[in-house]
Amino acid sequence: MPTRLPPLRRPAILFAHRGARAHAPENTIEAFELAVRLGATGLESDVWITADGVAVLDHDGVVRSGLRRRSIASLDRHELPPHIPELADLYAACGPTLDVSLDVKDAAAFDETVRIARVAGAIERLWLCHPDLAVLERWRGASAAVRLVHSTRLPNMDRSPERHAARLRDGEVDAVNLHHSEWTGGLTTLFHRFGRFALGWDAQHVRIIAALLDRGIDGVFSDDVERLVESAALFD
Repeated sequence: MPTRLPPLRRPAILFAHRGARAHAPENTIEAFELAVRLGATGLESDVWITADGVAVLDHDGVVRSGLRRRSIASLDRHELPPHIPELADLYAACGPTLDVSLDVKDAAAFDETVRIARVAGAIERLWLCHPDLAVLERWRGASAAVRLVHSTRLPNMDRSPERHAARLRDGEVDAVNLHHSEWTGGLTTLFHRFGRFALGWDAQHVRIIAALLDRGIDGVFSDDVERLVESAALFD
């Protein structure tokens, strides 16, 4: 049995998924600020780019007005509902010291997202997630400082997990993000052996969060910040 390697991040990052969405409207400044007050050490959202080049945070990337649906990419910033914040708003409200994980739903948002984080002094705490490994490898050439995360599932890896970890290392992609049900202690050890961070998402219950932390995970995504903090306290 292989020797279990320690986490690369200790303590693990406690990512509030779309802010403290179990307690406040998701992807709002209210939810992000509440997550920080409750003890989250990381914030998660999805980033899009408007027609006039503003990076904003929203899950679906679609604005509804009555029966009409329009994409954020087709609208200028001033045409969006007021509850949709800019990425710059998040940094202004919560500061640059927390880790921020963003699913880049529109690849065109990459450059502006990196620029905003750099201006905020937060570029080294920015984790950008994407399901296409080739896209992440291209992004590495554009920014050496940002953390890049491959969001995938085990069956979608075109090779064995070990070969996948080697490709992440060779392409300088920092982390892999898998559903909590796919992580084992052996799998976290494998990715740690290649110097890659192991992140787990959809961890909604204390027993699941605790199991991930016990397996050496480096970051956990949950809707419920109180459960995150409660679970992490067991490992202090």
